Amino acid sequence: MSEELPGLERIRVKFLDMLEDRQASIAQHALRAWESDDKASRNNNLLSAQNILHQIAGTAGSLGFGPLGEAARACEHQIIDHIEAAVAPRHSLVDVMLSMDHFVSISRTLLNEKSRRRAS
Repeated sequence: MSEELPGLERIRVKFLDMLEDRQASIAQHALRAWESDDKASRNNNLLSAQNILHQIAGTAGSLGFGPLGEAARACEHQIIDHIEAAVAPRHSLVDVMLSMDHFVSISRTLLNEKSRRRAS
């Protein structure tokens, strides 16, 4: 049986509490980016989402949420690739949105599990 560091479970709970707000922020930035006709505004929203995803990717794996961290990192890289493209075709934005949707789905699953554990 592996032993956990003291307080690690508290850190996980805090991470999941923060994830709820971060997930909502990512979804909000994604929607704003999708609806924007202005490239600068779209990229600013994507960068805001990317910054949040970067924070999650850097922490999730060390707390035992590997798939969440991997999804956050993949999404982060897609955003960077999209923004850095000399010409960013609309389908590239679709790929970014699908990636963010996948991340939100994984985080929603984790948050639902957290809610079920608290209810038990």
